[in-house]
Amino acid sequence: MKNKIVLITGATGGIGKQTAITLAKMGATVVITGRNMESGEKAVAAIKKLSGNPNIELLLADVSTKGGIIGLVSQFKQKFDKLDVVINNAGSAASERKLSTDGIEMNFAINVLAPWFLATQLMDYLRKSPSGRIITLMGGDVPKKLDQENLQALKSFDGINYYSQSKLTMMALMFEYAQQIKETGVTVNICYPGQASTSMTQSVTAGMLPFLMRPLFPLFKFLVKPDGGKSAEKASRSSVFLATSKDVEGKTGLYVDKHVKIKEMPQAAANEENRKQVWNYVNQLLTAHPR
Repeated sequence: MKNKIVLITGATGGIGKQTAITLAKMGATVVITGRNMESGEKAVAAIKKLSGNPNIELLLADVSTKGGIIGLVSQFKQKFDKLDVVINNAGSAASERKLSTDGIEMNFAINVLAPWFLATQLMDYLRKSPSGRIITLMGGDVPKKLDQENLQALKSFDGINYYSQSKLTMMALMFEYAQQIKETGVTVNICYPGQASTSMTQSVTAGMLPFLMRPLFPLFKFLVKPDGGKSAEKASRSSVFLATSKDVEGKTGLYVDKHVKIKEMPQAAANEENRKQVWNYVNQLLTAHPR
């Protein structure tokens, strides 16, 4: 990964930070994003120390908004002249329905809109790389059906189930994007990292779980208790694989599981009608929010 530049969103902690450490150890220049200067600077210092690589940069940005992503891209382009890999690691699992400053439901804004919009804004830089790669993380099992009538939880918001819907929506959107940019040589792939102890999983409440699963909440909390980054390091393997492996060079529209195995894309995400509907919806939504 020497002479490669990697941008990782939401990498001041958890899986993103562990991904950054591993890629830095491999010699990449790693750019992480975060919303807080103090936690961001601490993460940069830790990544430098643990990897022995001084080429770590921090960019402050709020990826829940269109303006925040445009600002992030502007900052990046002021410092670098190309990009090899972008890893959409930032995610949201809100406990209640709330809106971004753009007026978009927060899970949808961060889990669906942000990965795609960031990739589109960086496409000219990714095309400068001989192997430009876009990687997006999903989370947990996804539903068998994509609820096109509830993309922003206007009908119902039920915690983890809606979070899973947002990740399925993201998969459909990014899989469609993979088809549309095949001729560019830039690849678009998705990975599932597996369960890990992170600030997001630790913030899950019993009320976010489906009713029948709530008695198991103590077990869930035990599984995601702080472990010094061990589970997050393990969970970073699928991201690192897609970012570095020559086995997937030039291959697009892949789905890699937590065991770093290439699996079939969930049917609801691969379905062409679902993909087109989500694609059109997202484009209309961004047009309606010009900021």
